[in-house]
Amino acid sequence: MSASAPPGPAGTSAPPRRTGAVVSVLALGGITVSLMQTLIIPVVPELPKLLGASASDTTWAITATLLAGAVANPVVGRLGDMYGKRRMLLLSLGMLVVGSVVGALSDSLTPMIVGRTLQGMSVAVIPLGISIMRDELPPERLGSATALMSASLGVGGALGLPTAAFIAEKADWHVLFWTAAVLGALVTVLVLAFVPESAVRTGGRFDVVGGIGLSIGLVCLLLAISKGADWGWGSGTTTGLFAVAVAVLLAWGWWELRARTPLVDLRTTVRRQVLLTNLASAVFGFAMFAMSLALPQLLQLPTLTGYGLGQSMLAAGIALGPAGLVMMATAPVSARISASAGPKVTLMLGAVVIAAGYGMGVGLTSAVWQIVIVSCVIGAGIGLAYGAMPALIMAAVPASETAAANSLNSLMRSIGTSVSSAVSGVILAHMTTSFGAFTAPSENGFRAIMAISSAAALGALALAAFLPGRPSADATGTATTAPAGQKVTRGAR
Repeated sequence: MSASAPPGPAGTSAPPRRTGAVVSVLALGGITVSLMQTLIIPVVPELPKLLGASASDTTWAITATLLAGAVANPVVGRLGDMYGKRRMLLLSLGMLVVGSVVGALSDSLTPMIVGRTLQGMSVAVIPLGISIMRDELPPERLGSATALMSASLGVGGALGLPTAAFIAEKADWHVLFWTAAVLGALVTVLVLAFVPESAVRTGGRFDVVGGIGLSIGLVCLLLAISKGADWGWGSGTTTGLFAVAVAVLLAWGWWELRARTPLVDLRTTVRRQVLLTNLASAVFGFAMFAMSLALPQLLQLPTLTGYGLGQSMLAAGIALGPAGLVMMATAPVSARISASAGPKVTLMLGAVVIAAGYGMGVGLTSAVWQIVIVSCVIGAGIGLAYGAMPALIMAAVPASETAAANSLNSLMRSIGTSVSSAVSGVILAHMTTSFGAFTAPSENGFRAIMAISSAAALGALALAAFLPGRPSADATGTATTAPAGQKVTRGAR
């Protein structure tokens, strides 16, 4: 089947008076979804008592969200390319609202896990939002808008912690979920009012076999990574899951290379620009999440440890909140650097700043103001790097695969955060110090996490160095075509 390239954004962009509203609404949606991911952190220590379950069982309230998001990202992204990105965006927001309501009505573990699973399925909002921007915005607005949308993942996470801590401290914990439900409903109404349906569609049938195979492979892989420390890294369950993941993903790759309309076009993903950007995304995901794991604990550990700062959860959240504002402020800077020097340079600069921030964190953690500075430097690097990734991805894939490609990039970040959680957990569990009545992670354990994260950022720098100096096509995708077997159509708005 022949492929035809869609007209550029100039032919599909929303009227100028609406582009600002489109960007604002989609960015708010991204922040709302990322808020959901940190929503439950303040009450995690209390979940066994609140839900009447064991501590090991209540960790599923977090694991379920991770697994659901990993499965939803590539599947919903592909469906967005085929049947409409706005339609899938509204479906994802609906999952967030329903999941939040279920969580708000929960008093036991099972409904809580169901609610958190539904919430996790909403993470595709961010890659879908980036893809809608590509279709709807004029070229001069696209860089800054996608940079802001991409950075919203970190922005919401950083701002969500103090917000959730404040609500958990001042009100019943169920209010956390009611708040998420209200925000999700508000964004849904705004999307209906201001965001048009993209006219860029891809033909073909949904790859059901590919969707099932990728889902099984990702669930096995991420389950082994996230629960390996609890089950034992050498246990039969953990090694068995890793083995199944490898076997299923290899079989899935074989299938995708032969499918007429694959879930993921692997020939596109192995292009140098796409492959290296995705690998770097996983490393940046590792680096971003390490900050979220280590710095709050340092702030909250008792002062009698000699390195803990004895802050409450709310005070710790407030101390880390400025990092989210820095990410937001850095997003337009990232777009300007990409426009003048290319997104490769922006990505490399982000890696250097993140590495420097973690390097500072090895020695500057003895006062709250020092941690604020460290987190802000890391946040600035994340804002730069996350802002460059959509430009690199969209410059190398056809418009017909925008949502799927951005979703895969988002998935790689999720894999990075999962590995970060596992590595940091192992380090803090094994590098401990006893203080009479209790045992806490040692100061050297936190320093090790900072050093590893700095090294990871330098690894991302090395990957970025092999990217092409300039995008292979402009970020609008007008120079690319759909893959063989697919047809780009102009659907009605």
